[in-house]
Amino acid sequence: MTNIRVAIADDHPIVLAGLCMLISAEADLEVVGEATSGPDALQLFRNVKPDIAVIDISLPDMNGIVLARQLAEDCPSMGVIVLTQHEDRAYLSQALSAGARGYVLKKSAAQCLVNAIRGVLVGGLYVDPAMAAHMFLPAGKPALSKTSGASSSLTGRESEVLKLIATGLTTKEIASLLDLSLSSIETYKTRAAEKLGVKTRAEIVRYASAQGWLASV
Repeated sequence: MTNIRVAIADDHPIVLAGLCMLISAEADLEVVGEATSGPDALQLFRNVKPDIAVIDISLPDMNGIVLARQLAEDCPSMGVIVLTQHEDRAYLSQALSAGARGYVLKKSAAQCLVNAIRGVLVGGLYVDPAMAAHMFLPAGKPALSKTSGASSSLTGRESEVLKLIATGLTTKEIASLLDLSLSSIETYKTRAAEKLGVKTRAEIVRYASAQGWLASV
């Protein structure tokens, strides 16, 4: 029987080593490649063409959401599983919208990752049991209600920058895309965040999700 070929991308050596051991312990699973950054992972997956790609959201230079979206275009038959510490519905929605077929929390990888690999391989969708309930919650978060009225005060450029941040692009990538300086992007981000009362990227992602910005990416 042909082994299931799995490639992994994670920028933490200890985590990467642990994942390799976990997967290799299964008789029918085989690790065929490892990467520690987004660009390296994209090149690896394109060259090796594994059955399953396991990718961390927080990869340097190209995060896991952007990587998953690119893989969906370049390698549509490849099953993508996002591995993350983020227990947030907005991140789950982003990952699934980007083309991922699995979403596994790092804290439960030992119990869930192998099941996710097998499920995604046969065309299924696997969501970590700790996150599954979030798929059926009504849209919107009470904590963000205070920001809804402030959204109208955002300029077009501020909204554009926030949306791009929420879709996973780095400041450098946004600056290149909009043909603006890094300092200008930081200024738009800071002004928008102050108007909305958000401080972290997770809050920006939740806001973008509540506004419906992520549905079209």
